[in-house]
Amino acid sequence: MKLAASLLVLLAAMHAQVAPAAGVPEFQLVIRNHAFEPAELTVPADAKFKLIVRNDDATAEEFESTDFNRETVVLPHHSVAIYVGPLRPGRYGFFGDFHRDAAQGRLIVR
Repeated sequence: MKLAASLLVLLAAMHAQVAPAAGVPEFQLVIRNHAFEPAELTVPADAKFKLIVRNDDATAEEFESTDFNRETVVLPHHSVAIYVGPLRPGRYGFFGDFHRDAAQGRLIVR
């Protein structure tokens, strides 16, 4: 019984650490045919947000932005959540490092 209670406390603590932040807006990007859809995404200025990047391709892609300092590999047929911001108003580029010629996009921050 004591072990079960300890496991429940441990699971609750783990869940609290990975639970999504309340009130954080969420935006979707899809990688399809080595390109981002949409290629431009409008997001709010001065607010943290979550970017869900889903890779519909059969090969991995590396989502990267030197403008807002993010880099992560998105496996084929998987999604990743990337927290970004707050950002000032402007345009911020991102690209697929494995297919730079096709996988280009930008955040429009307003």
